[in-house]
Amino acid sequence: MNEKVKNAMGSAVVIGVLAVSYAAVSYVQTYSQSIEPSSFRSFSVTADAKVVAVPDVAAFTASVITEGGLDLGALQTMNVEKTNAVIAYVKEQGVDEKDVKTEGYAVEPRYQYYGCETGACPPPRIVGYTVRQTVAVKARDFTKAGTILSGVVENGANSVSSLNFTIDDLTEVQNRARAEAIAKAKVKAKLVAAAGGFGVGRLLSIEENGYPSYPQPAYVMREAYGRGGARDDAKMVSSIEPGSEDVRVTVTLRYEIR
Repeated sequence: MNEKVKNAMGSAVVIGVLAVSYAAVSYVQTYSQSIEPSSFRSFSVTADAKVVAVPDVAAFTASVITEGGLDLGALQTMNVEKTNAVIAYVKEQGVDEKDVKTEGYAVEPRYQYYGCETGACPPPRIVGYTVRQTVAVKARDFTKAGTILSGVVENGANSVSSLNFTIDDLTEVQNRARAEAIAKAKVKAKLVAAAGGFGVGRLLSIEENGYPSYPQPAYVMREAYGRGGARDDAKMVSSIEPGSEDVRVTVTLRYEIR
C-alpha cells in the first residue's frame, strides 16, 4: 500500500513539474513577444506619397507707421485712427473678422546725438517718437487680394509685406498623403516578402515622417515714401496667382516575418 502511494505521489510530482515547466515556457515566449515581437524575425518597408494642393489663403501684414514729436498721445491717437481705417476697409472687402488681427504694436523713441568736441559727450536727447502698429490679414478670395493689397495703402497703411500663400487646414491633405503612403508600403511589403521567399506576418509598428508645407512667398510691396501715405504707383499690383504646394508624408511599416 505504501508503495502504491509512493508511486502515485511520484507521478503527481512529475506531472506538476511538467505543467509548471510548460507554463513557464509559454509565459517566457509570450512575454518576449510582448516586449519585442519577432525582434530577429521582422522586416521594414518605407514609402512616401505627395499630394499637390492649391493654397486657399493669401496672408499678408499691413503696418501703419506714424512719426512725430514729443506729443506721444497725439501720435498714438493718429496711429490708431489710421489703423482702424485700414481694418474697416479690409472688412468692407469681405474679409471675415476672424481673419484680421493686430499682430504687433510698438512705440520707439527717436534720439538726437551730440558731438564730443570738448571730450565730454552729452547724453542723447529724445526728440520724438515713432508708433508702429501691424495688422495680419488673411484674404480667402483671391480675386480681391490684389485690390485689398493696394487698398490698405490707400487707406493709411504705409508698409505692406510678407504676402504668402498657405493652406488653411492641412489635416485633410495630410490624411490623404498618409493613406496613399501606407497603401504603397503595404504593396511594397508583399513584393519584398515574395522576393525573399517568406510571408508577411502581422503589422508590428508604423512610423511617420511628415514634411510640412511652407507658405509660398509671393511678393513684397515696398514701404510708401515718407511713412505718411501711399505712393502714386501703389495701385499697380501684380495679379494674385497662388500656384500649388506639395504636401509629403513618409511612412515606415514593420512586419513580422511569417
